Amino acid sequence: MHLKLKHVLMRLVREEARRSFARRSMEATQLVGAGTLLDPYALTIGFARRFATYKRANLIFRDLERLRALVTNSARPVQLVFSGKAHPADTPGKQVLQEVYQWTRDPQFAGRIAFVEDYGMHLAHLLVQGVDLWLNLPRVPLEASGTSGMKAALNGVPQCSTVDGWWEEGFDGTNGWAIEPELDDDTGTRTANRLYSLLETEVVPAYYERNEQDLPLRWLRMMKHAIRQAGTHFTGRRMVEQYVRAYYAPSILGDALQDDPPTA
Repeated sequence: MHLKLKHVLMRLVREEARRSFARRSMEATQLVGAGTLLDPYALTIGFARRFATYKRANLIFRDLERLRALVTNSARPVQLVFSGKAHPADTPGKQVLQEVYQWTRDPQFAGRIAFVEDYGMHLAHLLVQGVDLWLNLPRVPLEASGTSGMKAALNGVPQCSTVDGWWEEGFDGTNGWAIEPELDDDTGTRTANRLYSLLETEVVPAYYERNEQDLPLRWLRMMKHAIRQAGTHFTGRRMVEQYVRAYYAPSILGDALQDDPPTA
């Protein structure tokens, strides 16, 4: 089922690129960066959200040699799909978006890194369904929640994130990977190095470790744990039930007791 959803995402990406090219709003050299060469059988990492500086969408480009080695490995390829928008008044955020966009058009990454334009709710739900790993790299402690990671987890997509927002509560060691917060004076280098190490030594091997039926059993277990953890603790139903039990019902009962105090 996940592979079917992954194919749906890839078809949408190619179709949107074709439409842009047909409208002559996209040059031939931009087609690759739009995701036309993405492989549905390669490990696909998704990063899609509002582009703000503290979310550090450009952090994965800190060491280009290590990144290029990951994405161009013919035996165990990795590809990244970016999407999102910056607030119109957030000039630094728009600069980060432009930087990421330019990197996706760089031929040294062999079409393995894409930026999908016109981010919206429809594209967002295809991304949280169709990628294999959700990436989140906020500078601690600036992440308010990070709901896109919850949505991805509910679709069986593990997350790799700094320990902030929902991941501080949601990570349990079985549903993804955690990057410990860096020191306050760190420029992000430690986080980037930890991310590369996790991808090289844990994430990529887990995804490509297959049994005789070509099934990644370790990865499948992590997908199931992601659904279980998010479905148990991070849904609107759980939130409403908790509010009713902990706040609304006690408040109503308290008011009722004040209006009609019990007799001896």
